Amino acid sequence: MPFEREREMFTATCGDCGNECQIPFKPKEDRPVYCRECFQNHKPARSESRYGGRSNYGRNDRGSRFNRDDRPREMHTATCGDCGNECQIPFKPKEDRPVYCRECFQNHKN
Repeated sequence: MPFEREREMFTATCGDCGNECQIPFKPKEDRPVYCRECFQNHKPARSESRYGGRSNYGRNDRGSRFNRDDRPREMHTATCGDCGNECQIPFKPKEDRPVYCRECFQNHKN
């Protein structure tokens, strides 16, 4: 390419072997830099999903995206804002917001 310029290289000392090496970024004082050979030991493992395999990143054994454990959910007793019946809900109700039982909740979904 006619407008391609040569990348500026910086001299650094490898944090593992101590050899001097050239890197394409300005090294920071608080972070180690590795030569080409030592860098291979510090690379994160690649996910198989990039090559057609299945990745479980962010998923638990049940396939859910959220990492919930097998403990039963804590249920709270509340009074339905429509019918006035007592019901169990999986969250702590707030004083300023109405809570609906399972049946009445269907009327408020939109």
